[in-house]
Amino acid sequence: RLGEDVCAVLRLSGPLKEKYAQEHGLDFQRLLGASTYKEAYRKDMIRWGEEKRQADPGFFCRKVVEGISQPIWLVSDTRRLSDIQWFREAYGAMTQTVRVVASEQSRQQRGWEFTPGVDDAESECGLDDFGAFDWVLENHGDERRLEEQLENLVAFVQSRRPCRVPGAADAAPLPDVWSPTPAEGPADA
Repeated sequence: RLGEDVCAVLRLSGPLKEKYAQEHGLDFQRLLGASTYKEAYRKDMIRWGEEKRQADPGFFCRKVVEGISQPIWLVSDTRRLSDIQWFREAYGAMTQTVRVVASEQSRQQRGWEFTPGVDDAESECGLDDFGAFDWVLENHGDERRLEEQLENLVAFVQSRRPCRVPGAADAAPLPDVWSPTPAEGPADA
């Protein structure tokens, strides 16, 4: 909706899986997909990631934002309070939290199956009690309702950071590169 030149989709699991693969001699690309290969290492990868976060809560957050030039970042898999805290401390009011919810029935219809020790771990439900999300989007299968919610969110993003969006001829031009000011976050974040 915003375009790759405007919005970078960042995945905290990317640097986690890359580092895990390097340290354990595994195929990083195969860990990225939904496969039996990834599932075979998932529990240990979660344990390993938790150890890294305990030693340095911002480790994966810092890694994922390195070298990103787009002015809008969508961090697609923030799953822990420490992740939200890091982005809020680094970027203040620029940070907006979005929770996507779906009923268990909807998730099962999409092929999800509960795995004890994985789907009830902090890596999957660490924000279930957070409750202070800026936006909550419902994705229960009603496409019209989801579309309305997404339109509201995109309109908000455009109001905060003017940008060119396909079909939005009246949008203001995008600055070449956004650099956080000290008030918005540390220069090395």
